Amino acid sequence: MKTSAAQIRAWTGPAVLSFGFRPFFLLAAIWAAVAMVLWIGMLSGGVQLPTAFDPVSWHAHAFIFGYLVAVVAGFLLTAVPNWTGRLPVVGWRLAFLAGLWVAGRLAVTFSQYLPPIVVFLIDLSCMTSLAIMLAREIIAGRNWKNLIVLALVVFLIIGGAIFHWEAARGGTPSQGIGLRIGLAAGIMMISVIGGRIVPSFTRNWLVKRSDPSRPIPPMQRFDKSVLLLSLAGLSLWVARPLDALTAFALIFVGLAQFARLSRWSGHRTTSEPLVWVLHLAYAFVPLGALALGASILRPDLVAPGSAQHLWMAGAIGMMTLAVMTRATLGHTGRALTAGGATTGVYLALFGAVFARVAAGIWSVSAFELYSISAALWCLAFIGFALVYGPLLMTPKNKVS
Repeated sequence: MKTSAAQIRAWTGPAVLSFGFRPFFLLAAIWAAVAMVLWIGMLSGGVQLPTAFDPVSWHAHAFIFGYLVAVVAGFLLTAVPNWTGRLPVVGWRLAFLAGLWVAGRLAVTFSQYLPPIVVFLIDLSCMTSLAIMLAREIIAGRNWKNLIVLALVVFLIIGGAIFHWEAARGGTPSQGIGLRIGLAAGIMMISVIGGRIVPSFTRNWLVKRSDPSRPIPPMQRFDKSVLLLSLAGLSLWVARPLDALTAFALIFVGLAQFARLSRWSGHRTTSEPLVWVLHLAYAFVPLGALALGASILRPDLVAPGSAQHLWMAGAIGMMTLAVMTRATLGHTGRALTAGGATTGVYLALFGAVFARVAAGIWSVSAFELYSISAALWCLAFIGFALVYGPLLMTPKNKVS
């Protein structure tokens, strides 16, 4: 096959295996809801999973090294052919890769019955396979500018490996360096990839509306400086999460990231949820940095867990949901506009983030706020699965 489109058309099996985003986005949404239900059950004492991880660590792992990995896999398997001009992974090879991811979720959940090394190998198999594929495509296509994306995938793998090592030693990996490396890799992915697509998609939308405003083109000197600053601040947080120097570095990162975001004409996009949600999602990157910096200096005012959820549920949760909705619409031939259901999904997730952060501030209402946050989170991802599942499982342009 000479083109990606030709290879996709040649696949005669289930439509869900015709492009990388299809199985992984659907699995990611389902897992996000299922994992939250299990987590709430564990908190209430009604569910006891046969996992070797403590409940909080299982919850953190399920999101960073489960959900996020699925979305990253779906995005990269869809984007890399466009970056390199080479063929996509489709069909049974794609099914095998998705199967590795599912096996990882099962291995971690039932890790009490398995040797730690087996859980480690199964859990990291999907992301390692993805990294190898990405490296091969970048080298073959000489697409050197995306080596940074490969590096971030590798750091996500390293974070996952350390997380397993910390768990095997009987520690609490949810508070360890492995999780911080994984979370930092996710935030840098948003800073790098989001820093490309947010202004690009905004510009396309403004041009279509004949709006004379334009976002400043991405990846100019200022953007690169902010990325380097963010990398330095995140590296300090990974290595020394409680130092005052780290706090001031994160606050500086937050201010710089807000300045970067302000250059992308987000205020002109309020009439289209598919575009403004990208700006809102990116805003959680600087918000999280500022909140984490404040939590180091004044943990009595800002709970570290709540501050961290501005990155985990806010930046990562909302940006991945925004990308999943837009990519699904675009690659299935639908109009790039958000209907009422999609807007409702965005608002539900925003409400979940707000309630989760508020629970760390108003401790007297923490239980109620946790419950509201969990319910809204499940509503958002179940909503995505119900609205976008038919598109993901049906051949292009077959759903009205």
